[in-house]
Order: sequence, then structure tokens, then C-alpha cells
Amino acid sequence: MDNNQPIGIFDSGIGGTSIWREIHNLLPNEKTIYLADSKNAPYGQKSQKEIIALSMKNTDLLLAMGCKLIVVACNTATTNAIRELREKYTVPFIGIEPAIKPAVANSKTQIIGILATQGTLNSELFNKTAEMFRNTKIVEQVGHGLVQLIESGNMNSPEMEKLLHSYLTPMIEANIDYLVLGCSHYPYLIPQIKKILPDHIQIIDSGRAVAKQTLNILKEQVGLSSTTSNEAVFYTNTNPKVLQGILENKFPVIEKNF
Repeated sequence: MDNNQPIGIFDSGIGGTSIWREIHNLLPNEKTIYLADSKNAPYGQKSQKEIIALSMKNTDLLLAMGCKLIVVACNTATTNAIRELREKYTVPFIGIEPAIKPAVANSKTQIIGILATQGTLNSELFNKTAEMFRNTKIVEQVGHGLVQLIESGNMNSPEMEKLLHSYLTPMIEANIDYLVLGCSHYPYLIPQIKKILPDHIQIIDSGRAVAKQTLNILKEQVGLSSTTSNEAVFYTNTNPKVLQGILENKFPVIEKNF
């Protein structure tokens, strides 16, 4: 495989661009192709069978575009489908899981909160991870409606503020000192979340860790790009307006039926 082939990234919409940013910043010489499967968002309300099928569809498309490595920039797709993807394909996969481990390691109250989709919290992989930290209380909250508001361009709406207050207040009352964001869409809500949380509660997401793991796998298995091109192309199967806004119109966004 040519080292200069692109890194493929997919998510159930625009949220995974938070992961793409970290990869793009850490690996400035790598080309990237991003698939925003917004037509099927959110994955968190679908069955595992549906999530696996959608993940394979996205993988097939990225491989057809010549990607050398695939980042599953979606917690729900990772926790429900990464095993099946690795069994079926030979290309390396990098997944994203809620960053429970660093939160537990640093928590002083031994009470942490996790805001995630239903699909992630119900998954076998998530529950196996949570089971490893039985001495820590994990306050789980499904972020019903958050992805839909982000995907529809209503990130800063009164409805979003109302939902965040309703989800975060019980966690604050439970005395959490770390909040884990278990969906790649949610980092875009950090400014609003910070307005609600007391200053002592730390927010953790997985973006930086995923970028570092991407670098490691490129070094160990695939090879780093020898060019200085950091070309990034984005595909969406819905109206590209929201994705273009998230990217501040700095990169090409192509509407494609997939």
C-alpha cells in the first residue's frame, strides 16, 4: 500500500470532525477523506445489526477511495461494530471509546459522569470497560436529542441549553468531578457545558488520544506520508451547509449519495 494514500474517517454525521481536527493538527502531512453519514444520524438509536451494516458501507466506500487506514470517529460505531470490521477487513482500524480510564485515574471523588448515546451505553464493549472500574461510581446519561440538534444546525439554540441543563444537573448533584463526553459530536458543546458545570469539574473527550493512536499505527503498520500535502476532502449525504459551517468553509464539502 502506498504510504501517501489518505486516512479515511467516518462518523454518523458531522461530529467526527472533532476527531478529524485532532488528526489533521497532529499529522499535517497526511491526506484525509471524511464521510459524514448524516442521513442515518444518530447511530445511537439504531440496532447493533444496523450499526454494523452502516459501518461496513462506510468502510467499503473509503476503501474504494484508496484509504490506507480507517478511523471510526463515532463512539457508537466503535463500541458496536469495531470487532466485526476488524474481522472482515485487512486495513487497520482505529476506534473511539469514552475516556473512562483517565477520568477514573484522576477523580478525587471517585464519581464520574458520562454523557453518551444509548447505543454506546448499551454496548458490550462499553459495559466491559465500565466493569473494570467497579470502585468508581459512573453516572450515565443518554444525550437524547443532542446529536439531532447539532446535525440540524441548532447547536446554540434554547432547546440545546435546556437539554444540557437537564442532563448535567443530576451529575453535578451526584458530586462528579469528571465529565466524559462519549460521543464525537459533543466536544462542539464544550463552551455551553462549561457555562453549566462548576469550575472544579473537568471535561474529557477522546480526540487527542485517537490522533496519537493514529500516529502510532501509521508508524508501526502503514507508514507515514512522504509528501507535504494535507489535502482534506469531506463527503456528506445530506445538505452540506451545516458541515461547511463547522469547517468554516475552509475545505471542500461534496454532497454524495451513500
